[in-house]
Amino acid sequence: MNHIDFFKLQAKNLYRDYKTQKTVLNEDGESYSEYDPKFFDIDAIFEDYEIDLQGFSLMSAQHLVAKMLRFNKWSDLINATKPELELSRLRFINQNKIPLVEWDIQVAGVEREHDMVFDPDDELDYYKHCLSHYDESVIFYPTYLLEKSLEEMTDSESDEPPTVCDPETSVKITSLPLSDDDRAEFIEVANGVFDYVIERMEPLNPEPTRKLWDAEDFLDNLLNEEMLPIDREQLGTMFEHFLIAHVANLAAQADEMITKMN
Repeated sequence: MNHIDFFKLQAKNLYRDYKTQKTVLNEDGESYSEYDPKFFDIDAIFEDYEIDLQGFSLMSAQHLVAKMLRFNKWSDLINATKPELELSRLRFINQNKIPLVEWDIQVAGVEREHDMVFDPDDELDYYKHCLSHYDESVIFYPTYLLEKSLEEMTDSESDEPPTVCDPETSVKITSLPLSDDDRAEFIEVANGVFDYVIERMEPLNPEPTRKLWDAEDFLDNLLNEEMLPIDREQLGTMFEHFLIAHVANLAAQADEMITKMN
């Protein structure tokens, strides 16, 4: 299983656990949410990351997985460099050995002590070194991973990756226009993918190209009634495919504008 599919699976498992939510009344008649998770200590995650459960979706779960791994948003995670993805995967799998927050604190301490900043390759090497010296008799608690999640992660390293398709977590867009929340989320994803594409494309006139970019217009032109119903995750992954040609077109327009100005 490649790194991106691995993180998609973790987000789906997190969302599966959220879907076990039920409302319970205490002795005073006050209601609260209770979960029966299989993969994650969902109560601890939601509390530690101060998650608003109102409207929690699969995309929300993806965003949360990214935040747990020190990325600002999901698009930053899936567009990360190869060493960043490898490090993130190792950190996620081994968080019962080296807790996520503990690693962040340790890295910050080393950087401060030596007045330096790790690049992704160096941090990956340092993590592997620390992991190789891990004392197997020590297990950190609390860890966000439940036994089922640990078993599945072990399976994901084998030649036969687990099936990740699940109708219950395959949330589809069935009508237009998009809700305000959905639209805001997809615009954020589109902007993240745009940054990724333009940095790697390196147009001759990057700033004029950026000024021509309109995420809302791109989304409106990409999504139409004929595509419905469409899986939300599928729509997100379509962005890079279509944005490569779109950014190339914007770059050509920017070049033409600069030529006319000169």
